[in-house]
Amino acid sequence: MYRITKVEKKVMENDNVFTIIFNDNVTVRPGQFAMIWIPGVDEFPMSFSYTRDKKGFTFKILGDGTRALSMLKEEDRIFYRGPYGKYYTEEGNKAIFIAGGTGIASIAPFVETSNFNEKIVILGAKTKNDIFFEERLRKYSSSIKIYTEDGSMGEKGLATDALSFYDYDTIYACGPEKMIRAIVDQNTKKNIQASLERYMKCGIGICDSCTINGYRVCVDGPVFNKDELLSMNDLGKNYRLPSGKILRI
Repeated sequence: MYRITKVEKKVMENDNVFTIIFNDNVTVRPGQFAMIWIPGVDEFPMSFSYTRDKKGFTFKILGDGTRALSMLKEEDRIFYRGPYGKYYTEEGNKAIFIAGGTGIASIAPFVETSNFNEKIVILGAKTKNDIFFEERLRKYSSSIKIYTEDGSMGEKGLATDALSFYDYDTIYACGPEKMIRAIVDQNTKKNIQASLERYMKCGIGICDSCTINGYRVCVDGPVFNKDELLSMNDLGKNYRLPSGKILRI
């Protein structure tokens, strides 16, 4: 069954990233996702970027579905089903949150609502124009470090470059699979929880289109722990097309 709500506010985070804010009396845990339906266009998965009193989705325009979502106005209706999937849970006292690109949309609600003694946020992007949620996250974190590939903001390099500078109990990550693969390979002795994104059709474990090494991202994830991630030979290496064909990342 689809939930129906209305757009309360639309925010342009940068040139190609938008946030849709809405009111809905539904319990959402940080890390969970919904299947958004745009009638006559498409249905697609998206993590919640706001999970408290206000709910929201933050997304980059990548295709017809997200383009249509970005064109919604205040009072326009949103159709979605969910929330679905496993969510982030608190482990330890010191947490580091690392996000690449739009991956921060999944992690930001957990930064806001978690009760760690220390919360360090690492944002990675190609350029300064791709950074968003910085001010929002400063209110709830102990510190923020920014990495851009071209050096236009913060340090020049990759978000994973920061991991060697901090002491922490658990890493929470969302972003490109190669980034998550690097985190897993370099931190086998640390707690890790990472949210994965794979092509989804149903969102409820029926179609098997989002499978990775026997795990269905929609129901076994999208948040996975360290042991699960270590067992995924395809993580950061292979992905599936909508047809099911496997290609190298």
